Amino acid sequence: MAAWLMLAKDASKRIGEGYDDNPETHYSWDDTVPNHSTVKVGDVIALWDAAELLGLSVIEDIMLGKATKRTPYCLKCDKADMAERKKKLPRFVCWNSDCKHESDTAGWKTKSVVTYRSRHEAGWIPARGTLTAPELRALCLKPRSQNSLRELHWSQFQQALEHGAVPLPLNIIDTAHQAIQGGHGTATIRVRKGQPAFRKQLLAIFGEVCAFTGPAPVQALEAAHLYSYAANGKHHKGGGLLLRRDLHRLFDLGLIAVNPKAKALHLLDELKSFPDYAKLHNATLAVNVTEEHVKWLTKHWTMHREAAAPNVIPQQSDATNHAPAKHGSCQVSV
Repeated sequence: MAAWLMLAKDASKRIGEGYDDNPETHYSWDDTVPNHSTVKVGDVIALWDAAELLGLSVIEDIMLGKATKRTPYCLKCDKADMAERKKKLPRFVCWNSDCKHESDTAGWKTKSVVTYRSRHEAGWIPARGTLTAPELRALCLKPRSQNSLRELHWSQFQQALEHGAVPLPLNIIDTAHQAIQGGHGTATIRVRKGQPAFRKQLLAIFGEVCAFTGPAPVQALEAAHLYSYAANGKHHKGGGLLLRRDLHRLFDLGLIAVNPKAKALHLLDELKSFPDYAKLHNATLAVNVTEEHVKWLTKHWTMHREAAAPNVIPQQSDATNHAPAKHGSCQVSV
């Protein structure tokens, strides 16, 4: 498994250059950065702030785009980029090994760049207080590297986290990696035509209700497909529910599944160590679902539970197979 240490620091040069970072959900870079195209879906992403490790996850998607970027160049050789120093003066030094000109001034040029943005919130594990900057640098393949994207020794990094002074279990990382490598992540994102209308339709049917937890702010609710949208590219009848954003990601990765007979949530053990998620295990759905929904939930269950562990068999709910919903109703077809 490949792993990357990436700098995400408040008020850093990266922010000034327009990079969009949120350690818990996404990270941005462009093709001017060393290793820009080497990072892949399924790799581990570890974010730090130059002082300590912030957290880690597995890259679910990498979205590509285009932008323009303003960069300094050497006025002496007129061809090489200049490195902008943070502390040492003069402010700029030429990258050209035959020039190495130092100056407080530089020329500026605007060029087109390819942008990259990871999505990695589903498997995010907070890790403050586990590893310091010197410890992180020592775990890189090139400890003296100054690059924003630095490759880590995965096995050594894993060992340091799981058996360090503040042990951090990484089971979620392994599970997310396996699910993504199995085809649940992709390096190119299909444009979901009709997605806003699909969400609007679900809101009209269910109201502002997460199907797993109940009422929630509309801003936190996403239209979750109960099947692989990327595989077929269309919205199926009865194929969607509203889910809170974090639960949507965990459902996509199979860390949460719905027992189609009991209509109850089933969490993998990796999630049960988190109290807010553990209390959801065996909880019944917060909305009524149709037979069409159950059909798609069964496909998801078969993929993430029966295929992975054949002994996990759906059990009939003790109360009823059609328990009344706590909130919302689904008498209208989706």
